[in-house]
Amino acid sequence: MTPNMPDTLTPNATEAPASLPHNLEAEQALLGCLLFDNGAYERLYDGLQASHFYEPFHQRLFATIEEQIRIGHLAEPIVLMDKFKNDPAFNDLGGIRYFADLVDRAPPAANASDYARVIYDLALRRDLIRLGGDIAKDANGAKPARDQIEAAEAKLFDMAEKGTSSTGFVPFSDAVAGALAHAEEAFHRDGGLAGISTALVDLDRQIGGLHKSDLVILAGRPSMGKTALATNIAMSIAQNYAYEPQPDGTRKTVRGGIVAFYSLEMSADQLAARLLADASGVPSDKIRKGEIDATEFMKLKEGAMDISASPLYIDDTGGITLAKLTARARRLKRTVGLDCLIVDYLQLVTLGDTGGQMNRVQEVSTITMGLKSLAKELAIPVIALSQLSRTVESRDDKRPQLSDLRESGSIEQDADIVMFVFRESYYLGRAEPKEGTEDHLKWQEEMDRCKGTAEVIIGKQRHGPIGTVRLSFSESTVKFGNLANPERYSNYSNE
Repeated sequence: MTPNMPDTLTPNATEAPASLPHNLEAEQALLGCLLFDNGAYERLYDGLQASHFYEPFHQRLFATIEEQIRIGHLAEPIVLMDKFKNDPAFNDLGGIRYFADLVDRAPPAANASDYARVIYDLALRRDLIRLGGDIAKDANGAKPARDQIEAAEAKLFDMAEKGTSSTGFVPFSDAVAGALAHAEEAFHRDGGLAGISTALVDLDRQIGGLHKSDLVILAGRPSMGKTALATNIAMSIAQNYAYEPQPDGTRKTVRGGIVAFYSLEMSADQLAARLLADASGVPSDKIRKGEIDATEFMKLKEGAMDISASPLYIDDTGGITLAKLTARARRLKRTVGLDCLIVDYLQLVTLGDTGGQMNRVQEVSTITMGLKSLAKELAIPVIALSQLSRTVESRDDKRPQLSDLRESGSIEQDADIVMFVFRESYYLGRAEPKEGTEDHLKWQEEMDRCKGTAEVIIGKQRHGPIGTVRLSFSESTVKFGNLANPERYSNYSNE
């Protein structure tokens, strides 16, 4: 497909070494197409960049053509000659004569996309050669091998993603067909949910389950139970995992899912102990202190057998960087599958060296945008736990609201759902009046009313109503559940 271009078109000043893959003729053919017919630019996929050209002058020429077309100006030899008159390489190649030869020898514009693919493929090959050299060099250094593998994986993935075709405009008929397919899945699924069930009936009813590509922020003050709620949801999804084998050998999740849990504050053992308390019904503080009898120990063993086979994967790396987090999630998705990802918690994720020039608000904003991008890329719901600012404590009504999000930045903007965990009994328990007084009797009534319950306040929902969901909460086993109350939730308004 590559045309036989005359020798006068070969840039002699920058002859390429044979070891690096390149095709100057393909670059010349594409540039000739564009100079002859600017409309050919629309046939190129969005990922082709000037840096993908091997010859430096071709890089500058493509970038200039692209800029001219972008601003609505003509990109042809006479116009471009003035822009390159002081470029030494342009003069060495023959000046306007080089442009004229490119146009004279230009292949049909319909072939432009084929030449673009050749150029991009060769650019990837050169990047692979360079990456291989970097990996070999780093392997002789002091950096831990595991870190090198993760860095190489991240670079390889970025390399694969750059230049992939974007979807562009989608016909409305195709978009409607996709929406109908999602509705059909929900219609046939137990409970009629469009997303993954959390096993919390009223919460599912309010948000429709956890949806693919959604970023869900679960926030609360310390001791409200946000980690407990996240672990309850994670274990429920993992325990209900079921799949159907596909003709191509892959597995299609039909219920529940494979869950990745980044526990940045608690160790994997601590998190497992909490899940074990949930599964066995044995209080977590008794497990921690070793104050259990033979019967309770048998319950623990039975609970362990019930949950140990669940597809729940825990990563307790402290201070993990966003790059490592995404690389490990991609690897898990590729190797065993991934249907839901949970990060506990958002403010403990770092940006590594790249975050040195940012303040903390900018860092958190970058992290939330990265998590939202990861949710879309892997087509899974991502639940990120978040802290709240201390301003909550200074109000009489301590129910949190969106403005309480700590270092919010773009948290509100990027999140599809923002939920707050609130337990009124926590605050009432710390404001006990003197016993025997009238105030103490009133306090006792309030405690009886809210004991064993919790609220999940939905402060933002991009696809539905906001409101409050009431759940049961066991302090001994740190477990959330459903209330046996027909009026368990109330919608306040639509977003």
